[in-house]
Amino acid sequence: MTTVEKTGNRRLTPEELEAFGAELDAIRQRIVADLGEKDSSYIYDIVKKQRSFEIAGRALFYLPVIGWVPAVACLSISKILDNMEIGHNVMHGQYDWMGDPDLNSRMFEWDNVCPSDQWKYSHNYIHHTFTNILGKDRDIGYGILRMDEDQKWHPYFLGNPLYAFLLMIFFEWGVALHDLEVENLVAGKRKLSENAEMHRGIMKKVKRQALKDYVLFPLLSGPMAPLTFLGNATANLVRNIWAFNIIFCGHFPAGVASFSQEECEDETQGHWYYRQLLGSANITGSRTFHIMSGNLSHQIEHHLFPDLPARRYPEIAEEVREICERYGLAYNTGPLRKQLTGVFKKICKYALPDRKSRATAAPAQGEPALEGVAA
Repeated sequence: MTTVEKTGNRRLTPEELEAFGAELDAIRQRIVADLGEKDSSYIYDIVKKQRSFEIAGRALFYLPVIGWVPAVACLSISKILDNMEIGHNVMHGQYDWMGDPDLNSRMFEWDNVCPSDQWKYSHNYIHHTFTNILGKDRDIGYGILRMDEDQKWHPYFLGNPLYAFLLMIFFEWGVALHDLEVENLVAGKRKLSENAEMHRGIMKKVKRQALKDYVLFPLLSGPMAPLTFLGNATANLVRNIWAFNIIFCGHFPAGVASFSQEECEDETQGHWYYRQLLGSANITGSRTFHIMSGNLSHQIEHHLFPDLPARRYPEIAEEVREICERYGLAYNTGPLRKQLTGVFKKICKYALPDRKSRATAAPAQGEPALEGVAA
């Protein structure tokens, strides 16, 4: 039984896939034709708010002690907005049509240790092209975790909960190291020399971020430097935890399907939409929650239409859901606590060998230590 069938979904016929794709194409074309002043005003307003929170956060660090908590809160919000609603969405090309170089996907750089050009390759191209295809989508487990039963089990994965916790705490660093394919270096599938150019790009960005957050701004706050240093580190930690939870809830809760490479050979546009739908999940919440998540709380709509302005996802969500119901497909959505619970259970479940993999749990002689990690 495939993971699609295990999630309670049905396989669409070629004719159904063609009709399904046509309906979703029509939604996209309608939104593209309607893009205009409301969309540009929205993103400009978000950028203004993000900068205001950052200025307030930086300024509050100058207040003795009492300003530290609100300073960290403001700076955390600023970093979350910069990464989620601005950076992620701008680098998807959602606002390229505006002609503003500050919001152009080819020029934008975000407040994160991962260089934007490397992120766009691993995320925009690899992940969004091969979403949930085992052996193709390296975001399944990020090369660290076992998140699918068809990933071969290895004793290494007993540490799944610990690895997930560490990835959450150091999430921006995990994203930055993603393209280096450290697990393939360990397994001998990739040479260190292949990473030289990427490594230089990462180190350049790391130096820039470290200088800004841990040298320049602390020094500018004079005697408050230690508290400013700690505050910047705390804001980065808050942003990491928030981003990890939103992203994992959009990709790995109960009911999300994965696909084999064979299933996706000669894939049509309709099947691509089908795979994006079943490989994603939404999170319900307030308007503020959706903004703070970069509207990745509408991960289904984002995977269907990654280059449409994310502010449009809530308005098309009900239409997408209605289409799913007509085709007998599950529209995976729920509150944060429900999706987080599903993610946590999956992390723990796949730390252990299942019945399928128990018989081959012991690696053969000479087998790479991380053979089970998604490549």
